[in-house]
Parts: sequence; C-alpha cells; structure tokens
Amino acid sequence: MNSSPRFCCQCGSAELRRGRPAGDSHERLLCTACGHVLYDNPRVIAGCLVEHQGRYLLCRRAIEPRLGYWTLPAGFMENGESAEQAALRETWEESGVRARILAPYSIFNATTVNQVYLIFRAELIEIAADAGVETLERRFFAPDELPWAELAYPSIQQILERRLHEQAQGQHGLYFGTAEAGQLHPLG
Repeated sequence: MNSSPRFCCQCGSAELRRGRPAGDSHERLLCTACGHVLYDNPRVIAGCLVEHQGRYLLCRRAIEPRLGYWTLPAGFMENGESAEQAALRETWEESGVRARILAPYSIFNATTVNQVYLIFRAELIEIAADAGVETLERRFFAPDELPWAELAYPSIQQILERRLHEQAQGQHGLYFGTAEAGQLHPLG
C-alpha cells in the first residue's frame, strides 16, 4: 500500500485532508491551502517471462518482500518509459539477462497492494556474468525443475502453470487475472 504524502506537491503546505472532490467518485487527499488534489494511484510493475531452450528464467530475491524466494524478473515502471522498456530494464537489472520481447503475456491485478503487473514473453539475447544486486541467484529452470514451493508469489505460480499448459497445447495467449480470483483467464 502506498503511504500518503505529508505535504502538498503543488504549494508545500502540510494542510492536507481526505475528501471527495466535486464530481469525483473516490475520496482523495486534498490540500486545503491551494485546493490541489493529490492522487494516489496503483503502481505498475513490468517484467519478462524469459524462455531459453525450453527453460524459464527465475531470480531468487535478495530483498524483502519475500527474501530468498524465486520470482520472475520484474519491477516498478519508471516515468518516461514504456511498459516494454520497463520490462526489459528490470529483467537486465535483476538478472543480468538481455531479452527480446516476443509478445505481451499477462495483465495481473494485485488490488490489495494497489499494483498492476504487466508480464511479457521474451527470449534470451545475452547473459552477463552476474545477476543484479536485488538477486541472490538467477537460473533457467526446466519445467520439471521449477521450485514450486519456493515461488515468491501465487501470481508467479499461476503464470508458470499457464505457460506450461500452453506449451503442452502448442498455443500462446494473453491473460488477465486478479489476486482475489487466484487464477488467470484468457482474453477473448
């Protein structure tokens, strides 16, 4: 969950209160000094499901939350970059892997933590000697080697399960889902 600002980004006043602006459907943080509305919107996380020779890239987290657990390389999108740029940057920063995006793969809503995940299918282009500082280790896992009990988040398990199912069927899809539903659904 995002923490609320203590000062107005418009005028610097500490005179902030919660209220519903005229014509708005949600309660917002309002500056009583200048009238500015401070929006607190979901954060976008972008990453890649990198496949190479039938194996999937996972990173063991070196940071909280879920220190020591395996996940896809992904992280917060920065201002001024596209979702694809963010996914490729995060993949490089966390794993030391340069990838090429093949297709969008999953849009996953984690509403309890105000996050939206955009995951792309990608292929390996290059691998550096070391993973990034947020990663204890990186590894390409064959389907029968995936560390199911050590995955950081249910969404990662669901994405990997869907991908394995797809490969068995010889298909590719674009999926969306929510943490609450606990599953991904094909679009269309």
